[in-house]
Order: sequence, then structure tokens, then C-alpha cells
Amino acid sequence: MDLLMQSLKIGVNEKLYIKDPESSTLGKNIVEQSILMIDEMGFEGFTFKKLGVEINSNESSIYRYFENKHKLLLYLATWYWGWMEYRMVFATNGISDPMKKLEKGVEILTQNVEEDSSITHVNEVVLNRLIINEYSKSYLVKEINQESKDGYFVVCKRLVNRLSDMISAVDENYAYPISLASNVLEGSLHQHFLKTHFPTLTNCNEKVTPTEFFTDLIFRTLNKKENG
Repeated sequence: MDLLMQSLKIGVNEKLYIKDPESSTLGKNIVEQSILMIDEMGFEGFTFKKLGVEINSNESSIYRYFENKHKLLLYLATWYWGWMEYRMVFATNGISDPMKKLEKGVEILTQNVEEDSSITHVNEVVLNRLIINEYSKSYLVKEINQESKDGYFVVCKRLVNRLSDMISAVDENYAYPISLASNVLEGSLHQHFLKTHFPTLTNCNEKVTPTEFFTDLIFRTLNKKENG
């Protein structure tokens, strides 16, 4: 797995960056430190000027890679969903039973993320926390329709469709597989957020995980729980 990840390149829409950050040490440093800084200070408090100070580089050098911090956040989100898609495909590829495949897919998308040491410039644990807290700020903007047309969210949409296909494979008569799949994707982030910040608004806690909640929700919805 580590060897595969070392050669893996996550496909990110080229419109999100001016220069591919994966192409240089500086670019990778921008990605690495921006993840840590946004996680620490929040997206609103994060600026390219502060990032430049942190990486000992001119602010202008960061603008050679990203037009603005919104595009940087979209880049990080796209990278994250691409990484999650790879993990889900890798984990479910050899599973022939539709129910077990769906269960594994839900597990991958909703479980706590562990750091993968094979990708040295991305701390996946911190990036996961960043996505939980900040992802909605990437699409709750007035430009969302145009950005969607430009393909900024294609990886996330593709991941939802993969999960939707797994749902339909379990119950081809279920009328709302895409809605259920997108609910799992977004809802998982929300449940993790509530678990940390508003624990009285969720049953998820140190003993009950979002994975357990969504697995139960899906199979009860598909009327397959009793057959599992």
C-alpha cells in the first residue's frame, strides 16, 4: 500500500492552481503548511502573508501557485476527496458481495482518518479535521454555480456516484440512491463536527461512531439490516 501511495498522483482540476504545487519543493511546502495553519487558525484567519512568513518565502511566490486562498481551499478539498476515492476503490475492489462492499465503502468514507506516512507533505489526519471544519466554506459562495460548471467539484461528485452505485447494487428498487449517498458524504462531516463541538446534538461520541450511525441508517433504509 505504501509503495502504491508513493507513486500515486491525485488528479486535481488544473483551473484550481496557476502552477502545480506537486511540481516543486516550494509548492509541496505551501500545501503542507497551509493545511496545518488553516487547521490551527481557521480559514478566515489564514492569509498568504502569514503563510509566507511561516515558510520563509515571499507572499508573491505563493500567488505564483494559487490565485487566492479560496482556490487553495478548493485544491485541498479536491485532493482530500481524490485520496478518499482512491482508498474506497482500493478497499472495495475485491469484494463481490454487494452488502459487504457497501458496508466497507461507508466505513472508508465515515471513519476516523489515520495518517499515511507514505505521503510526506500531507498530514491526512489534520487535513481530515480541516475538511470537517472548513469544507462548507469552499462551496457556500455566490460563485458556486459557475465553479460547479468549471468542474471544481467533479471528484466529490464522482465519489458520491460510486457510493450511489453500491447502494443500488444492494437494492436496485431504492428510489433515492444519490440523495442517500450525498447525505452520507456530507452527513459524516457534520456528525464528526457535532461530536467535537456540539455533543448534545448527536448520539455519536467516544463509544458510538459516525460509521456505526450511517451503516445502521443505510441498511435500515434499504430494509436489509435483518439479512446482514
